[in-house]
Amino acid sequence: MTDFSGEVAALSAACLWSIASVIYSKLGATIPPLQLNLIKGIIAIGFFVFTILVTGELFPSIATLPMCLILLSGIIGISFGDTAFFITINSLGARRTLLIQTLTSPMSAVLGLIFLQEELNVLASCGILVTILGVAWVISERTTEVKNISSAEFQRGIVFGLFTVVAGAVAAVLSRGAIADNQISPLWAALLRLSAGTLILFIWTLLKQQTNFRLSNLQNPRIIGATVFAAFFGTFLGIWLQQTAIKFTSVGIASTLLQTSPIFVIPFAIWMGEKVTARAILGVFISIAGIALLFFL
Repeated sequence: MTDFSGEVAALSAACLWSIASVIYSKLGATIPPLQLNLIKGIIAIGFFVFTILVTGELFPSIATLPMCLILLSGIIGISFGDTAFFITINSLGARRTLLIQTLTSPMSAVLGLIFLQEELNVLASCGILVTILGVAWVISERTTEVKNISSAEFQRGIVFGLFTVVAGAVAAVLSRGAIADNQISPLWAALLRLSAGTLILFIWTLLKQQTNFRLSNLQNPRIIGATVFAAFFGTFLGIWLQQTAIKFTSVGIASTLLQTSPIFVIPFAIWMGEKVTARAILGVFISIAGIALLFFL
């Protein structure tokens, strides 16, 4: 019987990221992208350390090259990629940003083929394509959320959005190469990635002399609660599940399923009483068909 732990972990991470992304888009109006990325990283590291102390999981024995790959993955994907992601959301809005993010899946599959020799059969390739089309169909729909922006702001968002795609794909391949054939657990892999990325963010913040974290805003209990909530579900659990997915399935399939966050927003929107169009529902079914190809065929 096939073990779908990697695929299930990827879908679970996408679900959590769909919730966290909504919160981060609201926090972006209060906390600058670089500082927000650093704060959520520090909070999530605290959760990781607590979990390791509770579980008693010892530091893994890992060779120098895999260790360097996992640390480099965190630097590229978290310190640079996530910061660019927050900038893109502030510039383009959530829907346009997530639409650009769908490019991460095919790029990850191509890089996985080139550097990791991970070949996908025809059905898996079709599943990736159908899933991407379903997600793109949902988030490309015109809604009131899509804001009017200047040409300069639009170009800025596109540039940072494409940078996010490249950073995400490269980081995923580096992480897969580091942990796929090693004994390191997804828990430790996630902590090492996050620690490396957060350290670079801390140095980056000092170099930019942005040590003022707008303490007046962070003293607001609602902002503090929202930040901790998003860091726990979106960063702590999200990255842990992401590393589980990357370890136990190919990087192309993992990246595709990790990009299905917009699909999970639909049930929350219905639950909150928002109007959901037939087009959005159709996009969900298209994506589900693609996911089914990845799972069962």
